[in-house]
Amino acid sequence: MRQVSRQAPGKLFVAGEYAVVEPGHPAILVAVDRQVRVTVSAAEGADVVIESDLRPAPARLRRRAGELAAADGAPAPDGLIHVVSAIDVVGSLLAEHGLNVPPVQLSISSRLHLNGTKLGLGSSGAVTVATVDAVAAYCGLKLSPGTRFRLAMLATARIDAGSSGGDLAAGVWGGWIEYHAPDRAAVLDLARRRGLEETLRVPWPGFAVRPLPAPRGLALEVGWTGRPARTTSLTGRLGRRTWQGSTAQRSFLARSDECVRTAVHALEQGDDQVVLRQIRAARRLLAGLDDEAGLGIFTTELTALCDTAEAMGGAAKPSGAGGGDCGIALLDATAEAEISLLRERWTAVGLLPVPIRITSTKGSAQ
Repeated sequence: MRQVSRQAPGKLFVAGEYAVVEPGHPAILVAVDRQVRVTVSAAEGADVVIESDLRPAPARLRRRAGELAAADGAPAPDGLIHVVSAIDVVGSLLAEHGLNVPPVQLSISSRLHLNGTKLGLGSSGAVTVATVDAVAAYCGLKLSPGTRFRLAMLATARIDAGSSGGDLAAGVWGGWIEYHAPDRAAVLDLARRRGLEETLRVPWPGFAVRPLPAPRGLALEVGWTGRPARTTSLTGRLGRRTWQGSTAQRSFLARSDECVRTAVHALEQGDDQVVLRQIRAARRLLAGLDDEAGLGIFTTELTALCDTAEAMGGAAKPSGAGGGDCGIALLDATAEAEISLLRERWTAVGLLPVPIRITSTKGSAQ
């Protein structure tokens, strides 16, 4: 039986989260060596069958009025909305060429969860990228990295136009990247008016991505709080009218942009000490945003994670929206005793050190 497998890595935000939600504003991300794998093969008795190691039983879906739904007519299960949207966006591209997605079975396995709980490493983005790539390949489409990202961004924006897409970019290009989010509302409007084929060809307002060198002598440590966070609920609170266009928002964006630009320059120059200073600055920016907007970014566990790392001469911050999930720390890579002690102290306060390395993909930034 013919089958196609693709995988996509998870991500960590290094700096620029929250600001990157606004089109054109930069962030630094890394792709990690934990992935989601999607395997596509032929299905029988349904248009789409989705098996996942996170679900007790397969979901069998049929296409009704152009949309995938459960066999009894109910909407697709919530936990599969990103997978279904990824299948649909590939189907929309095929439809513009007079083709259809054949009956397919998707088998999904995730290393971005622990005992069924997400680690905060961008599992939704990874499964979207892997699904787009696997379904397209199964249907005979060969996608460039840029096209893979754009299809995944469209699939994500159909669900949540507020998502920055940074996890998708990390999943496509890998390594250390500088990323600027596109104007998702403009892109969705273009797709509605002009179709996917043209939308995939033209420049996207605000979007940019490029690879960055890794720090020369710093080790990246990751601690998990044990509590998942809902990124959309946290970032969504910043969409309120009192924040959008306010002096506080403009100030936050300007300071975040400067922090990211300085960190990018330091990475390019190999200046690890400046990188550390900017990670500390990024922590202070998030703390100020938390005070200003009352988002709950810093939990007791994340504060302890940061304080412990800084007490050892490192730099640390929440990674992503905060409110749970993961935090990161950068320390001197040669300070093995300090790194070991950091992990011990994290464990003592209820944090789980997560062994992670940075991973690259075959895609080049374009």
